[in-house]
Amino acid sequence: MGRRGRGLLAVLLAGQIMVNIDTAIVNVAGPAIREGLRPSGGTLELIVSGYTLAYATLLITGARLGEARGHRRMFLVGLAGFTAASLACGLAPVAAALVAARIAQGAAGALMVPQVLSGIQLHFTGRERARAQGLLVLALAGGAVAGQALGGVLVAADLWGLGWRPIFLINVPVGLVLLAAGLRLLPADRDGAPGRLDLPGVALLSAAVLLGALPLIFGREAHWPVWCWLCLAASAPALAAFVRRQRRLAARGGAPLLNLEVVAMPVVARTLAALAAATGTYLAMLFVLALYLQQGLGRGALYSGLVPVAWVAAFGIAGPLLPRCPDRLAARAPVAAYVILAGAYLGLAATRGQGWTLFALLGAGGFGLGLGYAAQLGRLTSAVPARHAPDLSGLVNTGAQLAGVAGVAVLGTLYLSLAGRPGHAFAVVMTAAGATALAAAGAAYSAGRASGRQGGGGRDQGSRPARRAVLTASKRV
Repeated sequence: MGRRGRGLLAVLLAGQIMVNIDTAIVNVAGPAIREGLRPSGGTLELIVSGYTLAYATLLITGARLGEARGHRRMFLVGLAGFTAASLACGLAPVAAALVAARIAQGAAGALMVPQVLSGIQLHFTGRERARAQGLLVLALAGGAVAGQALGGVLVAADLWGLGWRPIFLINVPVGLVLLAAGLRLLPADRDGAPGRLDLPGVALLSAAVLLGALPLIFGREAHWPVWCWLCLAASAPALAAFVRRQRRLAARGGAPLLNLEVVAMPVVARTLAALAAATGTYLAMLFVLALYLQQGLGRGALYSGLVPVAWVAAFGIAGPLLPRCPDRLAARAPVAAYVILAGAYLGLAATRGQGWTLFALLGAGGFGLGLGYAAQLGRLTSAVPARHAPDLSGLVNTGAQLAGVAGVAVLGTLYLSLAGRPGHAFAVVMTAAGATALAAAGAAYSAGRASGRQGGGGRDQGSRPARRAVLTASKRV
C-alpha cells in the first residue's frame, strides 16, 4: 500500500471513527445534559436516539448518492455537515435545538459513512483491500469504546465550565483538519453526468425504516403502546411497495435506489443475515451488561464502562491473526467465529458475570465477533463486483444499525421484564444471545456453501473466482 493509499485510508477510517464515537458518547453524557438543559424524558431519549434514527434511515440513500454524485464529493459534504452539526450541538441553547442538531448530525453521518466501505472496495484490490478491511474492523472497535471512554473523560473534566458541550465541540477542530486532508488525499471523482436519485424510492424506503425503527427505539421506554405495533405492522407494506418500485424501475432501464439483484444473491443475503444476528447480540449485550453490573452487582459506572474494553480489544486483533490460519481453516472462519461467540455468551450465562471469568469470556466473545466480521466482510466484497459497491455498503451499514436497535429492544426488554432477579435475568438474556449466535453460525455456513456454488459468478474486475478470493481476503485481513 503506497503513501497515497495510506493517506486515503486514514481519511476514510477517521471519518468512520468520528461517526462511531458520536453514536455512543451521548449515553455517558445523558445525566449532564439532563441537568444542564432540563429536557423531558422523551426529549432526552430523542437527543440520544434521534441521531441513530436519522443515521439508520438514510444510509442506503447516502450510498446511492455517492455513486450518483461522486464518493469523494459526498464524503466531504457529509463530513462538513457532520462538523457543522457538531458545532450546533455544542452551542445548543435549549433541548429542542439539540434534538434538531443531533438529527442533522446523524443524517450527515449517513452521507459520509457509506463512502468508507465503497472507497475501500473501489480503490483497493487483493492484499491491500484485505488489509484495509482489517483496519476498518479495528476502527469500528476503537470508535465504539472511544465513545464511552471519551464521553466520561470530557464530562468529568468540565473543560472551561462547559459541562457536556465539549463532547460535541471536539468534533469541530478534528473535522476541519480532516476536511483539509480529504481535499488533498481523496482521489477525484470520475467525470460524467451525475446520476438521477430515485426520490420516490427514497421516500418509500425511509418510511419503511422509520416505521420499523421508531417503535424499536422508543417502545421499551413507552411500555409498547398500540402505536408501536401499528408502526411495525405498517413497515412491511411500505417495504413491499419499495421493492415493487425498484423492480419496475430496473425493468424500464432506470436507476433504482437499491439493486435488488445484489440482495437476491444467496451469498449476500445469508452473509448479511449472519452479520445482523451477531451484531444485534453484541449491542444488546453492552446494554444489558451495563445494567446488570450496576444494578445487579452494585458496581460503579466507571467499572461498567471499562469492562467492555476486553471485548473491543479482542475484536480489533482478530482480523490480523487470521492470516496465520491454514487455507482450510480460514474458509471455515465465519462458522468457527460465531460458535466461539455463542460459547462466550453461554459461559456468561453460566457464570453470571462473576470474577475474572467475566473478562476472559468478554475477550473470547470479542475475538469471535471480530473474526467473523472480518472474514465475512472479505467474503462479501469478493463475491460482489465493485460496480455494486454502493449497494453493498448501504446494505451492510443499514443492516448493522437496524440489527443493533432490534437487539437492544428485544433482549433489553427481556432483561427488564425479569429485572427483579438480576442474576437470573442476565443468564436468560445471555442464553438467548448464545442461541442467536448459533443461528448466525448456521447462516454463515449456508453463505459459505452459496459462495462455493457461485463459483466464478462473483468476479471483481478480473479477479479470481469468488471462493478463492474469499480465502485470500480472509487470510490476509
